[in-house]
Formats: sequence, C-alpha cells, structure tokens
Amino acid sequence: MKKLLITGGAGFIGCHTASYFAKKGHEIVIIDNLSRKGSLDNLNWLKKQHPITHYKTNIQDEKAVEDVFRKENTIGAVIHLAAQVAVTTSVSNPRDDFDINALGTLNMLQAVRHFCPQAPFINASTNKVYGLLHNVKILEGLQRYEIEKKEGINESEPLDFHSPYGCSKGSADQYVIDYARIYDLNTVSVRQSCIYGERQFGVEDQGWLAWFIIATVLGRKISIYGDGKQVRDVLYVQDLVELYEKFIEQGSNLNGKAYNVGGGLNFSLSLLEFIDILKDQGLEISYSFGDWRPGDQKVFVSDNTKVIKELGWEPKTTPVQGIQTIVSWVKQNKDLLKSYISD
Repeated sequence: MKKLLITGGAGFIGCHTASYFAKKGHEIVIIDNLSRKGSLDNLNWLKKQHPITHYKTNIQDEKAVEDVFRKENTIGAVIHLAAQVAVTTSVSNPRDDFDINALGTLNMLQAVRHFCPQAPFINASTNKVYGLLHNVKILEGLQRYEIEKKEGINESEPLDFHSPYGCSKGSADQYVIDYARIYDLNTVSVRQSCIYGERQFGVEDQGWLAWFIIATVLGRKISIYGDGKQVRDVLYVQDLVELYEKFIEQGSNLNGKAYNVGGGLNFSLSLLEFIDILKDQGLEISYSFGDWRPGDQKVFVSDNTKVIKELGWEPKTTPVQGIQTIVSWVKQNKDLLKSYISD
C-alpha cells in the first residue's frame, strides 16, 4: 500500500483516479484549489466513499507545495493532473496558463526531487504538444479527416507548440523528461488524447464529448467550430486510470519516457460521427457551425504501439459503450448539471 499524491484530484480525471486507488487500499492525498467547475461536488462524492486528505493549494505557490510534501512525508507516488486545460483560455490569459501548467509542474518536480526522489511521477501531458501536424498529410472524407499515417501519431512526431496552451504543457512535458535525465527522478509524461467519462462537467472549450451530451440532454444548442469532420481518438477514463497503475508499478523503470495514449484508430470519432451516435440513442441534437479556433487540430489519432508493447496496456471501452454510460449519468444528474450551465 502506498500514499498517493494526486494534484487536481477533485477534477474529472482526478476523482476517478483517487477513487480507483482508494478502493485498492492506498492512502490518498489530494492537492486541488477547487477552481474548476464541479470540483467541489467531485470532492464531496469522493469523501462520501473514502478517507481522503485534501489540501486547497495552488501548485503555482512553491512554498505551499513544499508544505504539503513536508507534512505528507511518506509519499510513494505522484500523479500530476492539475492544469489549465483550455486552449481558448490560454489565448485570453497566457500568463495564468503558464503559471499553472509550466511553473506549477516545475514546483511539483522540485518538491519530488527534495522530498521523495524515488517516487514515480506521472505527468498528464497532451496531444497538443504536436501542434497542427504540419508534417502530416491530411485527407478529407465525407464525414471525417484522416491522416496518411493510418496507425496514428507516434512519439517520433516533431513537437510544435501551436498555442499558449501547447507552449505551457509542452514546457511541462519537457521538464518532466529532463528531470529524469538530470536528477534521476522516476518520471513519465503521458501525452493524452481526448479523455471522457462520468463526472466530467464539460464545456465548449474543454471536455467537448461530455459537453455535447450534457447540452443535448438539457436541450441546449451546440456550436461546432470548424466543419465537424475533425477527428479525435477518445479514451474512457477508467481505461486511463488502469494505465496510471501500470506506470506506478514500473517504478524506477520509467526513466523520463513519453507515451502517446488515446483510444487509437479503432476508438476514433469525428464530431459528425459522434452526433450520429447520439441520434442513434434517441437524442435530439441542435447545433450550428462557427469558425475554426486557434490551435484546433483537424485530426489527431494516437498511435498506442509503444505503450502496448512496453506495458501491455490497451483501451477496452468502445466509444458507443462509454457514450451510453455518460448519457445515463447525465440523465440521472440533470439538476446538478443545470446548476453549472448558464442560460
């Protein structure tokens, strides 16, 4: 049994991660400033099920982060999920985006270096570090864009931080890799594609899959930025959390590696295909089209070959299965979700 420190532990991915490891008997410590929509509800949901230690701390505050590590002095692993997660927000406020994503990650790495240097450090990175994929030929079909690299994008793809968000997350990604090289920390950077699941209080610019479902069930109109043919591989949150467990088990074998992680080609969707799935489930969906936004990729599909080969992990939950689960959760929690959506 380990003591696990999870930053952003009251967020969407964080609360599922905390619950999963708590059920396995691990002691869970959360750092979360509760600034995200739904985070307090997620924290209360967690506390009803498990004994959770929570610190309402900003990771940008170096001293506050050190105080947590000093108090919780037997940390066995760190899962770093806290972040500013929206490209649009990074464009409107790049300073805050940098402070949270880049500086916050550096503060966490420094704390691990000084207080628990043997602890595995798992960093939730993003496919946005690859930018607009200028080196990849993109083909246009009837309902989706495709890439010539049929298997998807692997870790050899050149990094191209095409937005303030890409810059801040890319900086964090590289610090995580370099701290393994320079300070011999056990780090890994997980370049995640689109993660989805229950307890995701999605909005237009982050958590789009959940947002489409929430808006549709609540009778709201959806805006599609672009032509709807843009494609993402989607990964159900429980499948991701099980991968985190495999990373922790690797311990000193992590060695500052980076992995592309997503649903892969078989679990990829365009927005138009996603809308068809919702219609097949009997939902009436209203939408309109708008201009492309800065940093929007026409297509991203993760090539999971490296993580499959080295850790024996593969996604299990199909998009239709996962979407059905979220639709059910949204229908059961309409009153809660209405309280977070302004007219």
